Amino acid sequence: MALYVQKFGGTSVGSVERIKAVADKVKRYRDDGHQVVVVVSAMSGETNRLIELAGQINDEPTPREMDMLVSTGEQVTSSLLAMALHKLGVPATSYTGGQVGIQTDSAHTKARIQRIETDELRQDLDEGQVVVVAGFQGIDEEGNITTLGRGGSDTTGVALAAALKADECQIYTDVDGVYTTDPRVCSKARRLESITVEEMLELASLGSKVLQIRAVEFAGKYNVPLRVLSSFEEGAGTLIVADSDEEEDSMEEPLISGIAFTANEAKLTLLNTPDVPGVASRILGPIADANIEVDMIVQNVAPAGDYTDFTFTVAKGDFKQTQRILQDEVIPALGGGELRGDDNIAKVSLVGVGMRSHAGVASKMFRTLSDENINIRMVSTSEIKISVVIDEKHMELAVRALHKAFGLDKDDIESE
Repeated sequence: MALYVQKFGGTSVGSVERIKAVADKVKRYRDDGHQVVVVVSAMSGETNRLIELAGQINDEPTPREMDMLVSTGEQVTSSLLAMALHKLGVPATSYTGGQVGIQTDSAHTKARIQRIETDELRQDLDEGQVVVVAGFQGIDEEGNITTLGRGGSDTTGVALAAALKADECQIYTDVDGVYTTDPRVCSKARRLESITVEEMLELASLGSKVLQIRAVEFAGKYNVPLRVLSSFEEGAGTLIVADSDEEEDSMEEPLISGIAFTANEAKLTLLNTPDVPGVASRILGPIADANIEVDMIVQNVAPAGDYTDFTFTVAKGDFKQTQRILQDEVIPALGGGELRGDDNIAKVSLVGVGMRSHAGVASKMFRTLSDENINIRMVSTSEIKISVVIDEKHMELAVRALHKAFGLDKDDIESE
């Protein structure tokens, strides 16, 4: 007997028929003698509908009330799935995140899990129940409902798997695994049999929407076996494996495992800022205080005692708020400066542990983009990643060109 935590995304539970299909799948696992905890997202489109309703009432609703509102989407799905299981003769109980013991901090809309109380959950499992949990949410010390950010149901699933020491956490979605890039953009993308936690963490952080980054972090930190599967077809999916500790193993890895991209980026530049110690902290400190995450950062080199330009990127949804903070707080504190912004950009990234043992990846990437007449605006690198910021209008062309240049196309693999 094994213990599985199964998470089903919004598309997987997008209608009554699909919820019934999920119930059938869960029943098969239980009939085989396994214990099952199911984590569900809201039905596809429901969270957006709720957000739109809020906007019709108030342009700037408080984060606490937004959490109260949007958390209901997952609660609807969890109760419906429990009803569907009952119809099949399977004992099941649905819970909110708070009821199942998911304790978070009080950062509404972006809460982080602090601990999970599993005693009652284990008791239900030992009694033969299927436990159905509303994903994406928890409860803080004051008893307020909190949410974990968009895509947070993945985090709920992996965190429960870690707390319960589950045999495997299975993420069911509308794709049958992790692909070299988004097949909707590049028709020659192919499914990966496996990928390292390190690579998946990079892909998730860079815009790949298969898994939420915090879910991958949990999996890596607590050694949770994680598998991405399709809700709609059978298959082995993609297994996310522990990082290799042996340097020689990485030499056998493909040079590039995947290409991530996102248009959810905005670039801000402060011109003529003083080039003195501490200026970066004075610029980014107020932004961090507003709980806004900064991604890429570039500071131009300036002669000693001169002025410099400071450029960074944030999520597109944080663009206007960041502009206000810079204009109202940072520029006056610095004694001047000119602000420029651009929210028509995209970030394209190459990811692969094989980069560690191969030189020339960056030059090949830049040459490929140059051949397509695509200008690079910013560059960021790490051991296993190279990211560039380009104009949004060139994003899909860049992805397809790089996918082919680095031999990731299906045709290239099949011809080897």
